[in-house]
Amino acid sequence: MNSKKRILFINPVGHSSWDRLILDYLNSAKEDDTEVDVVSLERGPHHLEYHYYEALVSWDLLNLIKKAEKEGYDGAVIGCFYDPFLREAREICERMVVTAPAESALNIAAALGDTFSIIVGRRKWIPAMRRNVFKYGHRDRLASFRSLDLGVLEFHADEEFTEKRLKEEAEKAVKEDGAEVIVLGCTVQFGFYKELQDSLGVPVVDVVLAPFKYAEFLVNLRDRFGWYTSKVGGYETPPVREIKEWGLEEQYGFQGLWEE
Repeated sequence: MNSKKRILFINPVGHSSWDRLILDYLNSAKEDDTEVDVVSLERGPHHLEYHYYEALVSWDLLNLIKKAEKEGYDGAVIGCFYDPFLREAREICERMVVTAPAESALNIAAALGDTFSIIVGRRKWIPAMRRNVFKYGHRDRLASFRSLDLGVLEFHADEEFTEKRLKEEAEKAVKEDGAEVIVLGCTVQFGFYKELQDSLGVPVVDVVLAPFKYAEFLVNLRDRFGWYTSKVGGYETPPVREIKEWGLEEQYGFQGLWEE
């Protein structure tokens, strides 16, 4: 068993503007035996509001996750509420825990109340997020989506206005839609949950903290009880033999990540 849990939080965007803030945020919430690093991608779009942008980051994101496991990280967090490429990441990792915001936050919300509402930035996001809610088995708990009409890059541009809009829509979700829990549906909404929670009187799930704490929890389960992602069935890892025979390492430039 490792004396320390090493967790990598990945902002799957091509800029590092939020890395330092999120690192400080997670360091304030981590367990004593956890070491956390926060990184972004070296290239790519500055947000993932469009499916095209999401597709563009797939290659670099999955390579980074495989590299993190090789470097000895115990867990990785994919820091986007779309949960981009979560299944693919779990498929390529043998023992490293991989989490993402929607799955972890919704599981936590389901334990805290009978219903939840998700506060999103724009209506554009809702169809993909609704599909994830259904896929994760929470269809009957979804009270509503509420949109702020703000893009990802606008949340921290005027934090007072963002907080005002969050409060307005979250109050409607509780009073009009019957939500017992509020989920903040974007990682860049980090830092707003506490005041909102105190104001509303219901749990407000922060989706930077949720996948990070979920990763810590799953690493603890893995190390203590041997519970890690099953490799029988859906998460079976691709055969290294095929990757080598087909020359995929050379074609895609990821030499050294896959070993027999």
